[in-house]
Formats: sequence, structure tokens, C-alpha cells
Amino acid sequence: MSTRTALVTGASSGIGEATARELAKQGYHVVVGARRFDRVQRLAAEIGGTAVQLDVTDEESVRACTDALERVDVLVNNAGGAKGLATVAEADLDDWRWMWETNVLGTLRLTKALLPKLIASGDGLIVTVTSIAAMHAYPNGSGYTSAKHAQAVLHRTLRDELLGQPVRLTEIAPGAVETEFSLVRFNGDSERAAKVYEGIDPLYAQDIAEIVGFVASRPSHVNLDTIVVKPRDQAGPGSFARRS
Repeated sequence: MSTRTALVTGASSGIGEATARELAKQGYHVVVGARRFDRVQRLAAEIGGTAVQLDVTDEESVRACTDALERVDVLVNNAGGAKGLATVAEADLDDWRWMWETNVLGTLRLTKALLPKLIASGDGLIVTVTSIAAMHAYPNGSGYTSAKHAQAVLHRTLRDELLGQPVRLTEIAPGAVETEFSLVRFNGDSERAAKVYEGIDPLYAQDIAEIVGFVASRPSHVNLDTIVVKPRDQAGPGSFARRS
């Protein structure tokens, strides 16, 4: 496969889906991976890409996906999410395990498996979508913020470890993006999820996808290390200018 190839994880909706469409517009052959295979099948058919059933928390699933790829030029570590808003005292260990498996170990599994192919491409790019929660702590968010801090440190460590190799690394840390994120966090409670974005103009998946597209289109000597992007109505986690 001579066409430059990008793998996007968590591509069944939201930022992952929008990113896949954006990279396809740039001429990449996009491999879209997610647990919801029916969704990525439809997406792949629309953008001329390849769909893979991918669960980043499952070693065998990751191995089957990465072994099948002849080449990879861009890896977008997008799969992740949050569950719950419990205090530390009331922490649900199953929620913590899910967040760490998905955000941290999922990123580690994919990145570790694909590093040889990214280096062999001669101009590899790893984009990891973290969050402003990777830079701040906030009450009732310790499970998610700790996972995102760890995911970000993993990514930032690679920046030094791969110095001298033909691989660029970009962390994108979004604030409030209106996707299925809050729906997952609140176990499908759509009313509670909608309140997160009430009274503000949030970011949308396409906003983040266009940033990924910009990063991927930079010449190989340009490395955009960390990009923090928030809605104008947000200063930090929990700090919003809400209109009634």
C-alpha cells in the first residue's frame, strides 16, 4: 500500500469520526477502528477507508488490528472517555479501571505496537487526544483526571524517547466538546449530559478534527507539541460563562 495511511481509534462517533473524514479529505487511506463495528463499516464505505473492529482494552483485538496493517504513517489515539463524577471517598473502582484501561493502557497498546511501522514510514505522526483534564484537577473528577494525566505523560515521554527518529508527536487537549462524551460519563442519561453544555457555545467534533488535519499537513520538520483548545465560554474545568 503506497498511499499514506492513518489509523484513527474510537472512530465510531464524535472526534474520531470527524477526524477520519478530515484525513480522508487530505488523501490518506484511513483505517477506522472502534468496538461498534457497524458504525465504522458505514464510515469506511463513505470515505473509502478500511474498517476494523478494535477494542483498545483487549490485547488480542489490538494485535489483530496492528498486525494487519502493512504501513502506518499517522496514528490518532482518540479512544477514551470518562465514567461518573464520584468523589475520591466514593470512588467506583470499576469505573476507574475502565478509564485507565481505555485512556492509558489503550493508548500504550496501540502506540507500542505501531512504533516500528511509524518509524519505518520515514515521516510518522502520533496524535494523542487528551483533555484539559490532563492539566488540571477538579472535584469529583479524580478518576478521569488521573487517567488523562497519565495518558499525557505517556505521550510526552515519547517526545524525548523518540528524539532523532522520524516521528512527530502532538498532544491535543480539548475543553468542552459536545459529543457522546457526557452521555457515556452519565451512563446514557441524556438529560444530565445535555446540562453540561447548557448556556454555552461548546466546541464540536469538527473543530478538533480540523486541528488534527492541520497538524498532519505540516511539513515533516514542524512538530506541534501541545495544543490546548477550549470554547470561548470556558476558562477551565467547571469554569464557564453560562447564558440563561
